[in-house]
Amino acid sequence: MNGKKIGLWTAILLAAIWSQAPSAERQFRRLSVQDYRDKMKAGWIGQMAGVGWGGPTEFRWNGQIIPEDRVPAWEPRMINQFNQDDIYVEQTFVRTLEVHGLDVSIRQAGIDFANSRFRLWHANRAGRDNLRAGIAPPDSGHPKFNHHADDIDYQIDADYSGLVAPGLPNVAIALGEKFGRIINYGDGLYGGQFIGAMIAEAFFQSDPVKLVEFGLTAIPEGSQYAECIRDTLKWWRENPDNWEKTWALIEEKYNRNPQYRRFSCDKGLKNIDAKINGAYVVMGLLYGRGDLDKSIVISCRCGLDSDCNPANVGGILFTTLGVSKLPDRFTSALDESRTFEYTPYTLPKLVAACEKIAREAVVKSGGRIERDASGEEVFVIPVEKPRPSPLEQCWDPGPIANSRFAPDEMKQITVPAEEPKKKEAAPRKK
Repeated sequence: MNGKKIGLWTAILLAAIWSQAPSAERQFRRLSVQDYRDKMKAGWIGQMAGVGWGGPTEFRWNGQIIPEDRVPAWEPRMINQFNQDDIYVEQTFVRTLEVHGLDVSIRQAGIDFANSRFRLWHANRAGRDNLRAGIAPPDSGHPKFNHHADDIDYQIDADYSGLVAPGLPNVAIALGEKFGRIINYGDGLYGGQFIGAMIAEAFFQSDPVKLVEFGLTAIPEGSQYAECIRDTLKWWRENPDNWEKTWALIEEKYNRNPQYRRFSCDKGLKNIDAKINGAYVVMGLLYGRGDLDKSIVISCRCGLDSDCNPANVGGILFTTLGVSKLPDRFTSALDESRTFEYTPYTLPKLVAACEKIAREAVVKSGGRIERDASGEEVFVIPVEKPRPSPLEQCWDPGPIANSRFAPDEMKQITVPAEEPKKKEAAPRKK
């Protein structure tokens, strides 16, 4: 698909989302602002729990199931993950939305990301290098310029898009069109939209199977990513009590079969393709059956990016519960006074920023904020059918958009382009 058409499609999607006015024919769901805040905060804590628990295993078992005794035991102090790229990268997007609002342009989003100073890898790194070199989005994430475009990066970064869009999957999809295209394309984009849609729905739905099925409706049916998730659901139904069997089927088709690894950034054994790691997120959700510990551990034991995938699992499941229903082991040692690295946010400040964005999203999507009989604020949120992005494939991409930053935009990018790396660093070793 032509890049200009992508921009036009995104504008049409946003216009459709924002222009829907409340009417008697539309259905609405109610969520108190207090409950929203409780669940959204839990979504951030869930990411911290997942990445903290899985961190010691990351990319140490590739194409292998991690032995059960090699997964660390959970300790409450492990929740304080304030220096993880799995979390602070997406807070760059939150900051852009907090400052500029939901109507921020993709070019401004790109400028803000170009000015980030944290270390990056793969699609995130390539996209930011492109931005600093003057290649504006969406071309910064296009396979012609970004040879990591189907990697896991936006999938890791996308939890924010559901946390600021309670019950609003099309907002999460549109945010992917804006922020995901800075760094990814095709399956790499869809992975983030899949995660974002599940988290958006997790404010109202707690059944993991229904959440996965809902997430599938938010991405193109013909994509390899959707095929991989459908396969995982199918194999789970055939092997409901044997996750290792389903893991082996995923491994055979999506890790060893060149047909599903044809657009490659030379990952080798460390496969950071979005869809196989997305399948490992789904494995945790399906086989964990809503149990927080079991879900995180299964996703971790699938191997490969075994801290990022449990972080997504934690983000989804913790959102279904809210902080008020979390076991003490996940909150007792939490230090809410600490600031996430490279951001202006402590956890309370992050919660306030997300609430500000969510208020805008609800109203712009045709909902409203009203008070109940007790005076408590309530989000009245329209029920939406997801509208997926167009189908694209990294190995057969559409034309570029010929998008370049103008001189005045380049002056806003104050961090210089980095020297090209001679060899890709190992993925995300902290």
